[in-house]
Amino acid sequence: MATIRNLKIKSGTCKRIIKELHSYEKEVEREAAKTADMKEKGADPYDLKQQENVLAESRMMIPDCRKRLEASLTDLKGTLAELEESNQKDAPEILEAQSTLAEVEQLFHTTEA
Repeated sequence: MATIRNLKIKSGTCKRIIKELHSYEKEVEREAAKTADMKEKGADPYDLKQQENVLAESRMMIPDCRKRLEASLTDLKGTLAELEESNQKDAPEILEAQSTLAEVEQLFHTTEA
């Protein structure tokens, strides 16, 4: 049975993963700029290779975050649906979860377009 507490946990998980995803996206931008700068300045090949590895690792984390976000979104939807069926629609936690749900879905729609 779904509870308000579970809903808050699942909602918090979605928010945390969104924050992580944005952080990794910024990191990829930062590392890509650093790599381009190193190439432009003719850095040592070993250092350049290490920097490219750092960039590749950062890029690998984005799909992983998306996958985790999709899984937690599915959990959140299920819990939210259960609570709405049990007539607890007016709780502030449910409104917060609905707003988180909309935010995650918008994030997926903007990145797919």
